[in-house]
Amino acid sequence: MNQQDSPDQPKIRPWWQSIPLTLQIIIALVLAVALGIALGAGNPSPANKAFIETLAIPAELVLKALRALATPLILMAVLHTFMTTVIPGRAGRRLAVLLLTNTTVAIVVGLFVANVLRPGTWGRLAAPETTEIVKQNFDPWGLFKDAVPSAILKPLVDNNVIQLIVLALTFGIVLRAIKSEQIAANKRGFQAIEDAIAILFEAIIRVLHWVIATVPLAVFGIVSKTVAEKGFEPFKSLGAFVIAVVLALVLQACYYLLRVQFGSWVNPIDFLRGGTDAFLTAFSTDSSVATMPVTFEVLQQKIGVRESSASLGALVGSNFNNDGTALYEAMSALFISQVLGQNLSLVQQLIVILTSIFASVGAAGIPEAGLVTMTLVFSSVGLPTEYIALLVTVDWFLDRCRTVINVMGDMTVSALIDGKKPQSVTSDQ
Repeated sequence: MNQQDSPDQPKIRPWWQSIPLTLQIIIALVLAVALGIALGAGNPSPANKAFIETLAIPAELVLKALRALATPLILMAVLHTFMTTVIPGRAGRRLAVLLLTNTTVAIVVGLFVANVLRPGTWGRLAAPETTEIVKQNFDPWGLFKDAVPSAILKPLVDNNVIQLIVLALTFGIVLRAIKSEQIAANKRGFQAIEDAIAILFEAIIRVLHWVIATVPLAVFGIVSKTVAEKGFEPFKSLGAFVIAVVLALVLQACYYLLRVQFGSWVNPIDFLRGGTDAFLTAFSTDSSVATMPVTFEVLQQKIGVRESSASLGALVGSNFNNDGTALYEAMSALFISQVLGQNLSLVQQLIVILTSIFASVGAAGIPEAGLVTMTLVFSSVGLPTEYIALLVTVDWFLDRCRTVINVMGDMTVSALIDGKKPQSVTSDQ
C-alpha cells in the first residue's frame, strides 16, 4: 500500500479550516465594510450596479440550502431523539411540562421585549418587491385542520413546520412504542430503522456543516452589498436588536433563578457560582452538546443535585430544551417585520410562538440551529427569508449568548426535578 493511502496517516486539513468560524465571520465583516465603502457606501456608481447585485448571490445560495435542509433535519432530529433517548414515565411527564413551560416563557419574554423596545424601528429597509408578509386572520379551526398534512412528503416540500412536527411526533411515538415492544419480546428488528435514522441524521448534519462553512462568504457578500447600496443606516437596527436580545436573555435568566428559588432546594447564588464552568464552556464552545459533560458534572459536584436529576436535565432535557434559540427566533421574526415597517399581528405572533416551540424540538445537536430553523419560523408568517443573511452578521455573538441560556435552562430543569429537599436530607430518611 502506498504511504499516502495509509488509513493511519492523519489527513491534512486546508489552512482555512484551522481558523474558527467566528474569526472567519469577523474577517468577512471587515473586508465587506471596506468593499462597501469603496463601492460608494450608500451612493454607488451606476457602473457598479451589476457587480453589487452579484455580491448577494452567495447569501441567496446559502439561504436556499438552509431552507432545503431545515425540514428533513428537524424530522430526523425528532425521530432520532425519540429512538435513542431513555425517559422514565412519571419523571418524563414532569420533564416535558417543565421544558414546554420554560420554552413558552422564553418566547413570550422575547416578543415582549421586541414589542416594547421595537429595535426594528431604529432603521428602515425596503421590502423585497416579490415578497410580502401574508396577512392572516384568526382561524383556530383552520389552523387545526392545516396541522394534518394531505400527503406524507408535503410538509417537507412546503416547509410547513407544524405539519412537519405532527408527522415527526406521530412516527416518533409509534417507532418508540415498537422499539419498546420488541425489546420486551427480546427482538431486535427495530435496530435497522434506528440505524437508518441515525445515518440519515448524520448525513444531513455533514451536509449542513458544508453549508455553514460558506457562511463567511455569504456574510461578506450581503454586508458589502448592503453597505454599498444603503450605507450604514440598516445596521443601526442591528445594534438595537443585539441590545434587545441580550436584555431578553437576561430576563429569561432571572426567570430561571426565580424558578430555582421557589421550586427547588438549591440557592440561586450557589446555582450561579456552581454553574460558572458550564456557562463559560457554553459561551466559548458555542454548543450546548459540547458543554453537556461539564453541565452534568457541575450539577452533581458543585451544585449537589442527585445524579438522576442531573441526568434528566443535562442529558435528556438538553435534546429538547432550546429556550434561548426559541427566544431568538421569535425576536428575529418580529424584528425583521419592524424593519420592513410591516408589524406582525397578534395572531401572527401566536403562530410565531407555536412555530418556534416546534422548531426548537431536537435542535440541540444541530450546528447553528437558530439559523437553520429560523427559515421555518419566517416562512410560517410569510416573512422574507432574504433578511436572515443580515442577522448572520451578529448571530455569531448572539448564538453564544443564547447557548448559555440553553445550558442554564438545562440546569434549572435539573434543580426543579431534584425537588425542595437536598440529597443529604432525603438519604437520612
